[in-house]
Amino acid sequence: MSSPETPPAASRPASRPELPIRMLNDRLLVHLDGDAAERRSSAGIVIPATAAVGKRLTWGAVVAVGQHVRQVTVGDRVLFDPDERAEVELEADTYLLLREKDVHAVAEPRDGGQGTGLYL
Repeated sequence: MSSPETPPAASRPASRPELPIRMLNDRLLVHLDGDAAERRSSAGIVIPATAAVGKRLTWGAVVAVGQHVRQVTVGDRVLFDPDERAEVELEADTYLLLREKDVHAVAEPRDGGQGTGLYL
């Protein structure tokens, strides 16, 4: 059952038109955020990607969805475990293949379109 603010699956865009791929079933095609390699602490210190941390989740942007995806749309920013993924290269860009059930959260945009404000 879809809520009033979520368009039904048939009316949602399934992918970016320039991608030479159509996702099936509950699969998502995600482009990894460019800032995933390094991050900043609240004090402004740059923490490199090679720094040892516990299990860390990753953000990415959804660029294509299968017809049975119910809660994620193209353009959403999603949080997922980087260990539960498969990579694919399309037109010289690397994307990740995920199942909808492997997504932990979908970011809500801040007022004014200034990003999500979510940093883990």
